[in-house]
Amino acid sequence: MSKWILVLLFVAGAALSWGNYVPMVHVAAQQLKSNLRAFLFVGIAYFLVAVLIPGIMIFVLKWDPTVKGTPNFDFTPSMWGIAAGVAGAVGALCVIFAVTTGGKGAAIYVAPLVFAGAPIINTIATITYFHPVKTMPDWRFFLGLGLAAAGAAMVMLYKPVDKPAHAGAQPATAVAAVVPDHK
Repeated sequence: MSKWILVLLFVAGAALSWGNYVPMVHVAAQQLKSNLRAFLFVGIAYFLVAVLIPGIMIFVLKWDPTVKGTPNFDFTPSMWGIAAGVAGAVGALCVIFAVTTGGKGAAIYVAPLVFAGAPIINTIATITYFHPVKTMPDWRFFLGLGLAAAGAAMVMLYKPVDKPAHAGAQPATAVAAVVPDHK
């Protein structure tokens, strides 16, 4: 199997998982009637998936399939891992507050805003700090980021909103029966 097919399968898995995350956490927060309780259960899930599974694989099964060289738990790389986890957790908490603050239909536009903004920030952080590039990517790469920003702006401008019903509004059939025919 080609490396890129495997990469795209993992990307699809992340997109499917994160694409469903926002509406699912919104339902949890609404039904629990608490952002923090929803976040608590997100944390429990992270513990189950991100602590127990690798812990069992590393310490019980003695199997770490991606190890290159001697694995370690040195301070600096461990702190980078913790910082990444904190960034992910803060992002998850911000998503929870965004969807509940935004109201009933917020999940439909919060996710596109987050997932359009994150790649732009990721790219800037990566090429300027984490992995500076010797040569800047092709202009079309940046055009794609610009289109992501334009897409986010369009999502905000054209997001669905519930229109308030008029107090004295009657169904169309009732109005048709009341209005005389002027032929």
